[in-house]
Amino acid sequence: MQVQLPGAQPFPPQDADAVLAGLDPEQRAVATALSGPVCVLAGAGTGKTRAITHRIAYGVRSGVMQPQRVLAVTFTARAAGEMRGRLRQLGAEGVQARTFHSAALRQLQYFWPRVVGGELPRLLERKVQLVAEAAARCRLRLERTELRDLTGEIEWAKVTQTVPEDYPAAARKAGREAPRDPAEIRQVYKVYEELKRDRGVIDFEDVLLLAVGVLEERSEVADQVRAQYQHFVVDEYQDVSPLQQRLLDLWLGPRSSLCVVGDASQTIYSFTGATPSYLLDFRAKHPDATVVKLVRDYRSTPQVVHLANGLLAQARGRAAAGRLELVSQRDAGPDPVYTEYQDEPAEAEGTARKVQALLAAGVRASEIAVLFRINGQSAVYEQALADLGIAYQLRGAERFFERPEVREAGMLLRGAARGSSDPLLDGAPETLAEQVRAVLSTRGFTPQPPGGSGAVRERWESLAALVRLGEEFEAAQLALGLPADLSAYVTELDARAAAQHAPAVEGVTLASLHSAKGLEWDAVFLVGLTEGMVPITYARSDEQIEEERRLLYVGVTRARAHLGLSWALARSPGGRASRQPSRFLDGLRPGTPVRAVRGAGGAGGSVTGGAAGAGAARRSRAPLKCRVCGRVLTEAVERKLRRCDGCPSELDEGLYERLRDWRGEQAKAQSLPAYCVFTDATLIAIAEDAPGSVGELAGIAGVGRAKLDKYGAAVLSLCRGESPGASAPVEGSSEEPDESDDIPDLWDERDTGANSLEK
Repeated sequence: MQVQLPGAQPFPPQDADAVLAGLDPEQRAVATALSGPVCVLAGAGTGKTRAITHRIAYGVRSGVMQPQRVLAVTFTARAAGEMRGRLRQLGAEGVQARTFHSAALRQLQYFWPRVVGGELPRLLERKVQLVAEAAARCRLRLERTELRDLTGEIEWAKVTQTVPEDYPAAARKAGREAPRDPAEIRQVYKVYEELKRDRGVIDFEDVLLLAVGVLEERSEVADQVRAQYQHFVVDEYQDVSPLQQRLLDLWLGPRSSLCVVGDASQTIYSFTGATPSYLLDFRAKHPDATVVKLVRDYRSTPQVVHLANGLLAQARGRAAAGRLELVSQRDAGPDPVYTEYQDEPAEAEGTARKVQALLAAGVRASEIAVLFRINGQSAVYEQALADLGIAYQLRGAERFFERPEVREAGMLLRGAARGSSDPLLDGAPETLAEQVRAVLSTRGFTPQPPGGSGAVRERWESLAALVRLGEEFEAAQLALGLPADLSAYVTELDARAAAQHAPAVEGVTLASLHSAKGLEWDAVFLVGLTEGMVPITYARSDEQIEEERRLLYVGVTRARAHLGLSWALARSPGGRASRQPSRFLDGLRPGTPVRAVRGAGGAGGSVTGGAAGAGAARRSRAPLKCRVCGRVLTEAVERKLRRCDGCPSELDEGLYERLRDWRGEQAKAQSLPAYCVFTDATLIAIAEDAPGSVGELAGIAGVGRAKLDKYGAAVLSLCRGESPGASAPVEGSSEEPDESDDIPDLWDERDTGANSLEK
């Protein structure tokens, strides 16, 4: 059952105040923040769309905004349509809610005849055919899957504003695993652009590029757009690309009426050019911004939320700095269930039986989802559900037996089965499995998977699934004393395909983790959670590994109540049980320790073992709570100040200024950066507490033994309103030395750093 957000209200609301009825305090803060830049950090299931649509409606109903002067942009037509529907219900008709591409295309169609002349060039619906022609002109022969990957690489180059000549260097710098030699991609990219110009056509990326060009080069156009749209809202801001941000800046101009909404922990599309940097750096770019955090989770039970929080608590890297600690608003539900299976077919069958049990308990099929890392994993789950007569729908990908490579493989296998003299089988061994491998090798199957990701890897996974099915079918037939030849195997394939083509109005959703973004179900099964799959084997850098963690986080937060997580020790029945559960489950599933986490980004992560573990334990004897409201503090800056970011401060501004002046003198005398004496955050904490004794000063984060000995007497003098004099050691300080006191905390010195939103 889905839990409703607080406060049912009549639609449309009668007046501006009625728009606010039923919003929680944080959502209300978003809705009433109508001036200046606003940044909404919204965790999964916290009602972000509700908050921003009510903000727009409140602005319109209160007279602050005119509906035709508001432009709300998001990333999918579905999300834009949902936003328009909600705004109509709230009595805010006339507000434009569009995708970036839709808004840019609309503007181009209006201005093009005036500033360029004639009609806007025709828009390519699919660019892959033109990429194929460009490749042919470069004397490159590419298969369909290679063309898809190369097309995706060109799209990435364009949204990151990389011209053909700069592609090899840009791809190398970004750590991309190019599907072809970068020099070849550069040449195909260049010829592709020339073909478009020759034929007078544009692609979807050109829509944004041309809109940017017109706005930059024609000031009268920019002025007219800015006169039309005076208030901007951007949803899913963590997914903005450099090109989209450039267009947004041009729309906005020198004004500040911008509201952005996002969650850095749900950044899972960096391979397309999306970056959370604009969200994380928003406060640095707009120092006067209002920042509101939405952490009340109305979607998931406390058990699901606890797992999601634990998953991110181990995260590292830049995006981890924006981590939000969700707080479930639902009643308790069942604990997540972790299940280990011997092999993949057993995992699929076990999952299907659990789905069957939920259906018997009254859960609707459309409220159940099975989520996997790559589309190639779907086949075994399609079959397992079909075997139990459970209808399903595949989201974001073709059904297994409808995929082009599978249909092509089926035709080849049928041809080979017609006679042993088929040239595909000349010299092939007689076992069925080896015959299947021999036939499929002519279409790209190899014993080892190809490097990298993308369409080539997906094609290989589909062919590998057919090979595994051949191995399993042969073993089953021989065990029953039945023939195991290509003819019998092809008959089996046809039967499976027919069984899975049955139409289904209501069915269990099968989807990849990427395609599940933005959706939710009562019950979610996360399957195939092994090392090499989650994280995927081609995720090698720290940044790629952390994106895989965020991908799993997105999967976890799709579940409202029932959550299952599973993995298989072997690929096939009787195979070697060499697989390991995903590292991301360490410390979360019962009986497993947290792996050691070091380093990047200052994200809070559990550390076990060694001196680092001892230090962590010493610092974390008990949860640290806000001294104002009592909430448990999880973010580094809040823990340093010992209060929530939004709770009132008792800062003694005079003392703070004296401390800053003294710190500047100390830094100059020692030829050190100021933060090596004390960071701004530590000075704020001192100025808020005004410690009167060594013990009180020692209790402030950032004041360890080394700094207490060196600066303690001077700081205490300043707190008493006296002249600090020369720094001298403090007598009687006997706390245990903390090696971390000698490591500068850069939080408050990096205006564009990972924690800039928390300043």
